Amino acid sequence: MPLQKIIFPPGVFRDQTRFASDGHWFDCDKIRFRSGLPQKIGGWERYSNDTTDGQIRFLLNFISLDENNYLAIGSSQRFYIEEGGTFNNITPLRKTSSLGNNPITTGDAGSGEVSVSDTAHGALLNDFVTLASATTTDGITAVQINTTHQITEITDANTYKVETAGSASSGSTAGGGASVTAAYEINVGLDTFVRGFGFGAGPFSRGTWGSAATIYAGAGDQLRLWSGDNFGEDLVFNVRNGGVYYWDASAGTGTRADALSDEAGASDAPTIAVQVMVSNNDRHVLAFGCNDRGSSAQDKLLIRWSDQENAVDWTPTTANTAGDLRLNSGSQIVKAYDTRQEILVWTEEALFSMRFVGPPFTFGHNVLSRNITLIAPNAVASLDGAVYWMGLRDFFVYTGRVQELPSTVRDYVFGDINLDQAYKIHAGTIKDFGEVIWFYCSADASEIDRYVIFNSFEKCWYFGTLSRTAWSDSTSRDFPLGANSGDFKIYNHEVGLNDGEGAVPTGIAAHVESADFEIGEGDRFQFISRILPDISFFGSTDPAPVATLSLKPRNFSGVAFGTADESTITGTKMVDVQEFTEQAFVRVRGRQVAFRVESSATNIAWKLGVPRIDIRPDGRK
Repeated sequence: MPLQKIIFPPGVFRDQTRFASDGHWFDCDKIRFRSGLPQKIGGWERYSNDTTDGQIRFLLNFISLDENNYLAIGSSQRFYIEEGGTFNNITPLRKTSSLGNNPITTGDAGSGEVSVSDTAHGALLNDFVTLASATTTDGITAVQINTTHQITEITDANTYKVETAGSASSGSTAGGGASVTAAYEINVGLDTFVRGFGFGAGPFSRGTWGSAATIYAGAGDQLRLWSGDNFGEDLVFNVRNGGVYYWDASAGTGTRADALSDEAGASDAPTIAVQVMVSNNDRHVLAFGCNDRGSSAQDKLLIRWSDQENAVDWTPTTANTAGDLRLNSGSQIVKAYDTRQEILVWTEEALFSMRFVGPPFTFGHNVLSRNITLIAPNAVASLDGAVYWMGLRDFFVYTGRVQELPSTVRDYVFGDINLDQAYKIHAGTIKDFGEVIWFYCSADASEIDRYVIFNSFEKCWYFGTLSRTAWSDSTSRDFPLGANSGDFKIYNHEVGLNDGEGAVPTGIAAHVESADFEIGEGDRFQFISRILPDISFFGSTDPAPVATLSLKPRNFSGVAFGTADESTITGTKMVDVQEFTEQAFVRVRGRQVAFRVESSATNIAWKLGVPRIDIRPDGRK
């Protein structure tokens, strides 16, 4: 028989069995398709050595008027502005208290732990507090006390504990003087999503002993998610179902953000919201699922907006464009997303379009589709004018009308996903390759460990394993940025060829594997005697790059690959090839055969072409 080309359509077909997917790629990791053919993805390198406190869930790139290139970073515990690789803590303060006389009490002798007394402190476990003006107490110096601490234990509503760098001389001694102050950062959130009510639900030690959990009562008792947008060079941001804040870039990265309602000239500014954004076309600041004017209660279907070009004036008058509207479908706003011509707003049961219509109403809205789901607030991304999102069991796209996005990996993704941690799912893009990417937790994982990609250029799907808790593909940065769950650091992507997470770069384990193919109707065995590789290593920095091509035979779909039994099939044959390997002689025999290309060494890039195999019918039926 003539040489047989190994060529399949782009994308992975995983929602059928291997045999039913004959003629397609079936499995992959860390590859992409370009011009219809698979290739290894680019590497990643550490962007900064700085780390955050808590998992990063939010990245936003923006540029100030004096051309400082900022990256807003929201973690489960703090909020930062990155500039030049340095993470500057701008987390707003919740309150500053003047404590009573001698509010510091040391622990055991030799211990650095101290108790702090502050009536109705309102703190949660792991909150940050900065103590000041305390005097040396029981051998623990003033310098060791007067610094920022993370709370290690909530004793009761009036007392908590922190760990200092000191050592108590005798222990159980009260001191600190009469001028001690405590400045509290806003309550930290959680690294995990918590479901349910009642005893045993919710995070351990967040309430008093024996109390029922009220996990939706406060933003500090739930997975910490952020939203935000730049208002010119400044930043408006908020904690999901929590406070709304404003950071003035002109004050510098050493200045904390303040509550929006505390800004000079603020009028009726929202104090709690699901999400905030700045509309690109008309320059209104919008708050979704916020409190109404004159009320502190959150209305999760209410949308309010400020006066045009004024982030702090939220009082509607005949002389401005501030206003509000309330959605009439669903019980809460899940997400709002600004596009070129409209703002899309999801509730848990419908999708709305919100458009600027000018005075006197300012904004109008209409329903685009009902019975549409969004699996997580950040599971939305846009690319080339289209908006893509992940629903509870499907993918969708909006291009002026809502459509289900056909997927060849739908069952693979939704059949092995941790829905309890679905709120961690986030979407991003890699514009240079036309990719929309969703990061999610597999069924047995509590943190993100997988991704799935829709390639809008190739109209195909593929997937892989990677832990990225937030993503930014801003055009004002050289590379896409991803936050790693393991070390709380940020990485440049599509740079270099290796995995740069460790002290020494390591190789990226990349592979693509086909479904089983056969001769005719499978009534004859096939014998493969040689393979003619076709692979490019262009871009590799290894002077002698190698990839491994494998032919994996078996007799029936229900048995494992690679079991050697000369009366039926041979074992898997693996061949290391270089760019100028002309041919490799093999002995592969089986009813069904799968083809695989892979590499795991450092400094390697590869692109698969169209390899050919010398194949003929053989022997046993």
